[in-house]
Amino acid sequence: MVNVRHQALRAALAVLAALVLGTVAGSVIQTQFNLLALVRIGGEVTLTQWLVVTLQDIAGFGPLFAILLAVTLAAALPVAGVTARLLGGWRRSLMALAGGGGLLVAFITIDALAPMPTLIAATRSLPGTIAMLAPGALAGWLFAHLTRAVHATEGRP
Repeated sequence: MVNVRHQALRAALAVLAALVLGTVAGSVIQTQFNLLALVRIGGEVTLTQWLVVTLQDIAGFGPLFAILLAVTLAAALPVAGVTARLLGGWRRSLMALAGGGGLLVAFITIDALAPMPTLIAATRSLPGTIAMLAPGALAGWLFAHLTRAVHATEGRP
């Protein structure tokens, strides 16, 4: 019973850590794309403004991205876990792929439903979309890494 509670706590903390890392990374990435777009059209952004806007976006955009990432991970990581068991390994790689791929599905779905062309401006270009998938992949990989001892008997991590 204690072992099950310990595993559940460890998994919950791993999910929280993955969400925090993925949320901060996603917020920072989308902010950089937005600020670069401003600079490209002739805007001037000082280093101080760049840092302040980045921090404001972590606080402002972060909660929205955290919800999107949480829903994505809740759907994608169990599928990756089952797939890793069936394949006898590759858990970290599959969790990373699930996190990034899950975000791609989420972006496509949201953009199809949203009244504006894209909900997240950074996803308007291929480089921006690829960059915005990285936080999901990073979050999936971190979850797999933090919960690795529980699954060590499954074969290759």
